[in-house]
Amino acid sequence: MGRGKVELKRIENSTSRQVTFSKRKNGLLKKAFELSILCDAEVALLIFSPSGKAYQFASHDMDRSIARYRNEVGLMEFNNYQRSRTIEFWMSEIDNLRRTIDTLEAKHKHLAGEDLSTLGMKELKQLERQLKNGVERIRAKKRRIISEHISLLKKRQRALQEDNTRLQKKVKLHEANLNTRAFGAEECDAFGRAVAAVVLAVHMTGPGYEKDGQMGSKSHHQTARMLADQDGGDP
Repeated sequence: MGRGKVELKRIENSTSRQVTFSKRKNGLLKKAFELSILCDAEVALLIFSPSGKAYQFASHDMDRSIARYRNEVGLMEFNNYQRSRTIEFWMSEIDNLRRTIDTLEAKHKHLAGEDLSTLGMKELKQLERQLKNGVERIRAKKRRIISEHISLLKKRQRALQEDNTRLQKKVKLHEANLNTRAFGAEECDAFGRAVAAVVLAVHMTGPGYEKDGQMGSKSHHQTARMLADQDGGDP
């Protein structure tokens, strides 16, 4: 299968664009060299990268090829008059840029409250309006930032409250489990004391107690002492 048609458009990613430029530039220079050798053609190639760097290939002299091209298309060489006009044009552009810079610097000083002696009433009122509008925009920006910060703090507060509620529920559940275990231990102690009391009562009413009072009394004292030990007090 052949290669699909590639859509020709500007590559947005700067790294990919630089890699593509390097590959295709080398390929174009190679093709120009091959064309000059294979076909005995006079080839002059100029390439300028996006950063302004120049690349060139000339099978003969580059200046001669350019002069030949200008002659072929009817372009005259620059004479002294044209060169002077060009110099004058660029000098005028430089002067205009300098005046623009001076104007911007003066406006900057005025906005900072400096060098106001050259301004009249009209210029001062205009400057005052500009400063008021600027202050209003700054205050609006500050209010928006403060509002966003308050919203963020409220979200954090709600999250902390939810965490606190969960922790309180866990503590209450743990305390309930401890109380349940303590209540179960107390029930077991009470049940043991009740069983001991029943055993004592049966022993005291039995025939052995009637025949031998001393032995029954001894058993009675032993049982009573056992109950006292369970209660933690004297019989």
